Amino acid sequence: MRRHQEKFLLLLILILAFFLRFWRLAENPPSLNWDEVSHGYNAYSILKAGKDEWGVRFPTIFRAFGDYKLPVYIYLTAVSVKLFGLNELAVRLPSAFWGALGVLGMYLLAKELFVNSSTSQDAIPACAGRRQPPRFLSGLHSDTLRVSLPFIVSFLLAVEPWGLFLSRVAVEANVAMVLIIVGVYLFIKGLKNGWWLVVSAVIFGLSLFTYNSARIFVPLLIGALVWIYRGDWGNKGNKKDKAAGLLAGLVFLFFFGAMLVSLFSVSGRARYQWVSLIDEGAIQRINQVRGESNLPGILPILFYNKATYIVTQFTKNYVSHFSPQFLFFKGGSHYQFNIPNFGLLYPVNIPFILIGFWYLFQARSQTSKTIFAWLLLAPIASSITRDSPHTLRALVMLPVWQILAGVGVIGVIGEIRERKAKIILLILYLSLITYHLSLFWLIYFSSYRQEYSWAWQYGCKEVVSFIKENYDRYDKIIVTKKYGEPHEFILFYWPWDPEEYRKDPNLVRYFRTDWYWVDSFDKFKFVDDWEIEENVKCQMSNVKCLLIISSGNYPQEWEKIETIYFLDGKPAFEILER
Repeated sequence: MRRHQEKFLLLLILILAFFLRFWRLAENPPSLNWDEVSHGYNAYSILKAGKDEWGVRFPTIFRAFGDYKLPVYIYLTAVSVKLFGLNELAVRLPSAFWGALGVLGMYLLAKELFVNSSTSQDAIPACAGRRQPPRFLSGLHSDTLRVSLPFIVSFLLAVEPWGLFLSRVAVEANVAMVLIIVGVYLFIKGLKNGWWLVVSAVIFGLSLFTYNSARIFVPLLIGALVWIYRGDWGNKGNKKDKAAGLLAGLVFLFFFGAMLVSLFSVSGRARYQWVSLIDEGAIQRINQVRGESNLPGILPILFYNKATYIVTQFTKNYVSHFSPQFLFFKGGSHYQFNIPNFGLLYPVNIPFILIGFWYLFQARSQTSKTIFAWLLLAPIASSITRDSPHTLRALVMLPVWQILAGVGVIGVIGEIRERKAKIILLILYLSLITYHLSLFWLIYFSSYRQEYSWAWQYGCKEVVSFIKENYDRYDKIIVTKKYGEPHEFILFYWPWDPEEYRKDPNLVRYFRTDWYWVDSFDKFKFVDDWEIEENVKCQMSNVKCLLIISSGNYPQEWEKIETIYFLDGKPAFEILER
């Protein structure tokens, strides 16, 4: 392809990526969940007062509900809220934009690895340790095919469900993945011009403050990259490049040190407790198995303890990330991160991923070592947490699967001698991808949106809208906590002035069971369903009360005035007055 043709094709892929991520972004997923609302309101609070919702000035970690969110996504959201106001689009825009930007990043990374870099010729070697390459691999030595590889890789990232779904949700992991892609690209580029290493170090450093999985994965990946390309460092006699390399190391150590400080802080330890493999339930299971063991003496203690439990669970979790069920057929178990029973990658790529894996294994080049190091290190962070394999925490694996599939596709096309047959195969492949994408898109905008609106806390916006319209009619407003944190939805959709909220004399919030609870502010009272009977009693006859409760869970003496339904037609909230 000529240069202008390459640019045009890349532009088409980017347009597709932006379209798939921005089309009806505010409408689907069908509602903001409590994490997205928390991101938005904290960003709004930063804009209004330079403080988070707890009154901390420009924090480097946001307390939120007690889940302690890292700062980069929230500060990015503050920019979009400034531009578009506090709404669904502004909250999801950073994830969608960066998801589309990641497609460009994948193109640049694949091009640097397989086309431009000083080691790209070794990425697709002539012999791979043999006198003649296996016939199956021979087509990959074509410069034309190698140039085509970045387009295949970036196209797959644009359309496959894993990245596409999460790009439409306000999640930090999506931004962190893109930062990692760009960081690796600049690292490889920095082998030719050392000052790119400094930029790479900054990008990697920012990823440490974007998503928690990156805090484990990125230092490991950087260590692997330094080892893989250690020969290139030794050959550099340029003083400027050496100075740039040293500065890059110092920059990353600065970010890494700041990360360690936050990890060992109270907030850092609190976050780890939320996802740690070892919790009270795990300890109880260990003690139970130990007590039921028939082993003599101290053997039960040696075989059943925290260390053996962690090693066993980690191994199971790690292996599960490579399961075909997880990758191609079922996805993860969290309804907010993927369509249930729909793969994260399209099944048509199974043979191509295997072919790409086998080919790169044969290559034994710096490029293939980089890809395999990425693949092997990526699941570690997710594997030391509960709920593995976890779609969100394992997102850093995605770029590798796209590269492997792209190498496989190019390898098969290169094997075919006739031009017409090559075109037919490529058309057939793209047709199958289009079919899978169409199926995903149809399910995503129809049955998934309707059947799983409850998982997105649908109805909370409608509740706030009703309250806002009728606010002056009531002296007391009681809202159920069944569907999450109702106070945050009120703060977001109103929107409530952050300073007024923090200084509200009726604000009651406290820490219990590793969570920060809000029981009241202004004229609002937030209660659990089992507390309804006790809390809805309006002792004074002149007090006008509004009650928002889950379906069928209200006292009979109240008058029902409105019902809010999930998109599948089932009742979500009952609105009553007295």
